[in-house]
Amino acid sequence: MSRVGKKPIAVPSGVDFSVKDNVVTVKGPKGTLTKEFNKSITIKLEDGHITFERPNDEPFTRSIHGTTRALINNMVKGVSEGYRKTLTLVGVGYRAAAKGKGLEISLGFSHPIIIDEIPGITFTVEKNTTIHIDGIEKELVGQVAANIRAKRPPEPYKGKGVKYADEHIRRKEGKKS
Repeated sequence: MSRVGKKPIAVPSGVDFSVKDNVVTVKGPKGTLTKEFNKSITIKLEDGHITFERPNDEPFTRSIHGTTRALINNMVKGVSEGYRKTLTLVGVGYRAAAKGKGLEISLGFSHPIIIDEIPGITFTVEKNTTIHIDGIEKELVGQVAANIRAKRPPEPYKGKGVKYADEHIRRKEGKKS
C-alpha cells in the first residue's frame, strides 16, 4: 500500500471540494482549480477529509495512487494558502522591474528580457534584485521560476546570474598562476 496514497487530506475551512466522474474542483479564497484524474483511483470526501482508494495492486494503479493524492493536496494548499518562489539577481547591472502585470529583466545582454503577463501568476519586484512569483498552481509557479532562471543560470566562479533565494551555489576556485 502506498504510504502517501493512504494518508487522508484534511479540507481547511473556506475550501469547497467536489468530485464528479473523477474531475476534481477545489474552490478557496485564492481561486479555483479543476483537474481530471485517472478513473482507477476512487476519490471520496468523508467528514471533512479526502480519501483515496485503489481497486488492485497492478503496477500502474500503484504508481498513480500516491501521485493523485499529492496533486490534490497541492490543489487544496494552493487555493487556501498559495505558492511563492523567490528569485534573486546577482551581478553588476542585473535588475528587474515590473511592467504592468509582466516583468522586464536586465541580465547583461544587449537587450532587456520581457516576460509577458501569465494568467494565474503575479510578479512582485523588491529592491530591483528580488523577484517574487506567486500563484495558486504549484506546477505553474515552479515552471515560470525555472524559465526565468534559465535565462541566466548562476555560474560557479563568481555566482553571477539568476538563482532561487534558498539555493546555494557551489563555488569553484579560480585559475592559479
